[in-house]
Amino acid sequence: MTRSEFVLRSAIFVAIALAPFLVWLLFNVIVLAIGAVLVATLIHLVATPFLKLRLPRGLALAFSGVLIASIIGATFYLFGRTMASEFHDVLRSAEETADSISLAISRSGLSDYLPKSFSENISLSGLIGRSFTISVEAVLGALVAFFAGVFLASEPALYSEGFTRLFARRYRHEARETLGHVATALRRWLLGQMIEMVTVGVMAGVAVWLIGLPSPFALGAISGLSEFIPYIGPILAIFPSVAVAATIGPYAMLWTILAYLAIHQLDGNMIMPLIQRQLVRVPPALMLISIATFGTLFGLGATIFAAPLTVIIYVAVIKLYLRDTLGERTPLPGEPATSAATPGVVEP
Repeated sequence: MTRSEFVLRSAIFVAIALAPFLVWLLFNVIVLAIGAVLVATLIHLVATPFLKLRLPRGLALAFSGVLIASIIGATFYLFGRTMASEFHDVLRSAEETADSISLAISRSGLSDYLPKSFSENISLSGLIGRSFTISVEAVLGALVAFFAGVFLASEPALYSEGFTRLFARRYRHEARETLGHVATALRRWLLGQMIEMVTVGVMAGVAVWLIGLPSPFALGAISGLSEFIPYIGPILAIFPSVAVAATIGPYAMLWTILAYLAIHQLDGNMIMPLIQRQLVRVPPALMLISIATFGTLFGLGATIFAAPLTVIIYVAVIKLYLRDTLGERTPLPGEPATSAATPGVVEP
C-alpha cells in the first residue's frame, strides 16, 4: 500500500466513523430538507394534471402554485375565524379538564405518592408556553422549507444532477435511478396521506358534531392533521376530543371514544389498506419502529417527519441493497409486480 492509498483509506474510515455524529448534529437541517422535498413533491403532484395536458413545465408549476395558494387562502377565508375561535375553545376545555383531573388527584390523596415535580411538569400553562416557542421555530422552519421547496420544484434537474455528481462516475446511473424511485414513492405516499387526512378529518368532524360537542371544525382538523403521523398521531388526536367531551358529561365522553374507535377501525381495516395497495405500502411494524426511533433520538420534529424519512430509507434499501446488490426481484412503488425483474422501471 502506497502512502497516498493509506491516506485515502484513512480519510474514508474517518468520514464513515464521523457520519453518525454529523447526522446527529445536522438533523434539524435534514428535517428542513425533507420538508423542502415534500413541498416540491406537493407542487409537482398538483402540477401533474397540467403536465398531462402538455402545458409547458413552468406554466404547469405556476398553475399548481396558484391552485395550492387559492385552496389554502379560500379555506382560511371561509373557516379561519371559526377555526381560530374553536381552537381557543378546545384549549380552554382541555385546561378545564386538566384542572379537574389535578383537583381530583389532590383530593384522592394520590398526590402524596407522586413526585413533587409532577404537577409542574404537567402544568398546562408551561405546556402552552413551550408550545408557543416550538410554534415560532416551526413557522420559521416552515418558511425556509417552503421557499426551498419552490426552488427545488422549479429546477429539479439542477439539484438532482448536483446530487449525483457527489458520486463517482460509475455510481451516477444508480444514483439517478434511486432518486427517481424515491421521488415516485414520495409522490404516491403524499397523495395517499392527503386522501387519508381529508377522509378521517371529515369523518371525525361529522362524528363530534352529531354527538353534540362544541368546536367540530377544530376537532376534525386536529384528527385530519394527526394522520400525517401514521398509527401514533391518530391515537393522540383522541385526547383533545375526549377533553372537550369531559366538559359536557360522561355520556359524551363515552360516545366520543366509541366514535373515534369506529373511525380508526374503519381507517385501519379499509381506507388505509386500500390506499396503500394502490399507492405505496411500508410494513406497519417497520413504520411504527421508525417513528419511535426517530422520536426518541431527535424529538418531536423527527416524529412529524419520520414517515417520509422511512419511505426514503425503505425505497433506498430495496433499490440499492435487495435489487442491485442481492439481485432480488423486489418491486418498488410505482412498478407493477412483473417489472421487478427490470431495475430502473419508474412510473412516468
